Amino acid sequence: MKRHPSLAHLSRDHHGALLLARLLQKNAPVYNGLPADVAGKAAYALNVYHKELVPHFAAEEHILQWVTGINGQLDLLVQTIYREHQELHQLFSNFPAEPALESYLDTTGKALEIHIRKEERELFPLMQEWCNEATMDKINSYLSPQEN
Repeated sequence: MKRHPSLAHLSRDHHGALLLARLLQKNAPVYNGLPADVAGKAAYALNVYHKELVPHFAAEEHILQWVTGINGQLDLLVQTIYREHQELHQLFSNFPAEPALESYLDTTGKALEIHIRKEERELFPLMQEWCNEATMDKINSYLSPQEN
């Protein structure tokens, strides 16, 4: 299914987040210009988390308010997305104190990848199916200025 233009802003953000998710996982390939050692990956991940993921999660949660109550299946998925955001916040907040950092980064990377794929493969298609154009326009208006 082609992505609705209103959601394309979030999908573009997901590309960078998926790269981060893969970087954190064990046996990840070496990415040009990105850290290859465990400590470097953790520092890079925390920087991306604070600068990109935190605002991205907040934007998603803001627009998800507008799609709640439209469809029961969508409502359940929205609750799952909120819960996963909280779990990811917790995973990233534990980086500095985690003694088994390499394994922890792998767990975090896998959780982030699963979350993003759920949004792309389940949440966004349901939104496109059940939200009217007025709601999609409202989403687009909210997300467009954040693209820069």
